[in-house]
Amino acid sequence: MKDKESFFINQFPSLQIGDDGAVVGKHIYSKDLFFEDIHFKRVWMTLEEIAAKSMLVNISDAIVMNAKVCYALIGIEIPSNFTPQQLEALAKGFLKVADTYGFEIIGGDTIAGEKLNISVTLISESDRPVFRRGVQKGDLAAYTGSLGSVKRDLEKLFRGEPVPSSSKFIRPQLRGDFFYEAAPLIHAALDISDGLSKDLSRLAKANRMGFAFNRNISEEELCSGEEYEILFTFDPKNLDTLQEIARKHNTPLTVFATAVDGHYESVCPENHFQTQE
Repeated sequence: MKDKESFFINQFPSLQIGDDGAVVGKHIYSKDLFFEDIHFKRVWMTLEEIAAKSMLVNISDAIVMNAKVCYALIGIEIPSNFTPQQLEALAKGFLKVADTYGFEIIGGDTIAGEKLNISVTLISESDRPVFRRGVQKGDLAAYTGSLGSVKRDLEKLFRGEPVPSSSKFIRPQLRGDFFYEAAPLIHAALDISDGLSKDLSRLAKANRMGFAFNRNISEEELCSGEEYEILFTFDPKNLDTLQEIARKHNTPLTVFATAVDGHYESVCPENHFQTQE
C-alpha cells in the first residue's frame, strides 16, 4: 500500500481530522511524534536541540491555524541509561521553547525504554482559525522563507558531515509574527512539513482544485521536507498588503502558483527522509 497514513486516518469519521489541528470551540488540539531513528539520530543534535525541535514542529501547526499555544503535554520514552544531566538537558530544551512562546507544560507521561521517543500535545486558542479548506479559484499560492536547505543539510548528516546549529533541520524558523498579522487576508494554509509538492497536493485535495505554476521551482525546493515554512493562498488583490506585512517581519515571500480547476499530484517520494540505514 502506497499511503498507509491516509488509509489509516480515513478509518476515523471525525470532521475535525484533516487540518494541522482539531478545532473544538475556541481551542485547537494538535499532536506530533518525534522518534529516534525515524526523525533524528542522537549524534546529529544535542538533547536540548532534540527537545526544542519536538516542540517547535508542533507549534508550527498552531501558527498556521492562526492559534497561540496555551498548554503542552509531553509523553516521552527515555533511554534507561540516561543520566540526571541528560534529563536536565531535555527539560531545558522543552522549557526554553515554552518560555519563548508563552505557554505552560502541564503534564504528560514518561516510560523507560531503549530509544528517545517524544510525543507532544498542544492546546491552543484562536478566535479565527485558518484551515486547509478555503482555497478559491484564482487565488495565488505562496510560501514563506526559502526551501531546499533542509534537504541539503540532511544529505550532509547522512554523509557524517556536521551542520551548523542554525540549520533549519536543527531548529525550524517559525513565522508566527508574520502569519498572525496576515491571517485575516489568508484563505487557506498549512506548514511545509513533507515538502512543498506533497503539502501542495494536500491543499489541492482538500479543496478539489489544481494549481498552475507561474515560476520554475527546482526538485530540491519541491521535495525538501522538514522546512516548516508556511504554504498559503490568498486573493490577488491583497498581494501588495501581504508583501508589506512580510517586509515588516523580515519574512521572504515567494508567490509561485494560481489555484485553477483540476487537480495537483505530488512529484516527490512519499517519505522525504528516514534515518534508518
